[in-house]
Amino acid sequence: MQFSSFGEKFNRYSGITQLMDDLNTGLRTPGAIMLGGGNPAAIPTMLDYFHQASQSLLDSGELVAAMANYDGPQGKNTFLCSLAALLKETLGWDISEKNISLTNGSQSGFFYLFNLLTGTQPDGSHKKILLPLAPEYIGYGDAGIDEDIFISYKPEIEILDNGLFKYHVDFEHLQVDDSIAAICASRPTNPTGNVLTDEEIHKLDQLARQHNIPLIIDNAYGLPFPNIIFEDVKPFWNDNTILCMSLSKLGLPGVRCGIVIANEKITQALSNLNGIISLSPGGIGPTVANYMIEQGDLLRLSADVIQPFYRQKSLRAIELLQQAIPDPRFRIHKPEGAIFLWLWFDELPITTMELYQRLKNRGVLVIPGEYFFIGQQEEWDHAHQCLRMNYVQDDEQMQKGIAIIAEEIEKAYQESA
Repeated sequence: MQFSSFGEKFNRYSGITQLMDDLNTGLRTPGAIMLGGGNPAAIPTMLDYFHQASQSLLDSGELVAAMANYDGPQGKNTFLCSLAALLKETLGWDISEKNISLTNGSQSGFFYLFNLLTGTQPDGSHKKILLPLAPEYIGYGDAGIDEDIFISYKPEIEILDNGLFKYHVDFEHLQVDDSIAAICASRPTNPTGNVLTDEEIHKLDQLARQHNIPLIIDNAYGLPFPNIIFEDVKPFWNDNTILCMSLSKLGLPGVRCGIVIANEKITQALSNLNGIISLSPGGIGPTVANYMIEQGDLLRLSADVIQPFYRQKSLRAIELLQQAIPDPRFRIHKPEGAIFLWLWFDELPITTMELYQRLKNRGVLVIPGEYFFIGQQEEWDHAHQCLRMNYVQDDEQMQKGIAIIAEEIEKAYQESA
């Protein structure tokens, strides 16, 4: 069988496919220690809430109606209206339901957005997405129908006390020209937990406006929900910003609901794509989220349950890691949000791709850092010295996994001694 060029490209075994395969395999493998994939924690309070909400929606008939009917290609109208009203009231954004569209998961949303904007243009030119700071989200890497649609820049690295460090955008070397279709950054950043400061966001917004291109912000972990963000920063959106959100990290990854907040031209384009590719987005997630807004629970649970849970988990994971790996060459990116820790083993004599395989052989699943340095123009040793660790597992599992990571790290350093 002969696949098309499209088929050949998307039939490759990509980093994001490996991540999801590992997640699925790990869930089915007794004893596997799942420190890799992005599945959110099973927070008991949230699970109890979803059970109660589902029962209420089942009793009212709304849940069955969501399963038994198509929504429009823009998404469930009741949710679009209630979310727009919530954001306008709480954040003061000049927004209506015409600024919001839904997708079957934010991964689908980014596929739509990147291919709306990049690749071959009507005049024959080729445009790219600028990632102002690498490492960035693994799921972006293979999302272009055309090849070579990303360019990214190395960050400035700030060494902090207590074995921590932090990335910053290197604005001095950042270049935006006519080949750039949009600027894109996640906030908090997956994989590192880095949160771009308000000043960095405003500088990126100014750059985007100056060059008449949009600023895309991946807000899957951010404000105002699910609020897995530990820094005192402000939510950001304007009519030149494409803000991408999700219900996944509320604890609902299975409903596959992405949310894109943008100007009306982008909303209409995404609605058209939905109609062609999937008829309409799924309705179960929006039905549950609309219920949460109507009950006044969406922002409350994000602030009072979800954020404190992950903050405590991240601090505990750092404590366990630093106890297990006292080597001064080991540093952790300052945990500012998201559900991962980014581990840096300076002078590591093996790549983290090899480290990943050694750990996998021992039943510990992590994600090697190499996959996250998308769009880099040259090799960088640092990209082979980092890995992403999910910290959502229970304490016993984390301790077991971290002990094995510590053993393999010590072994690798000793091999080069």
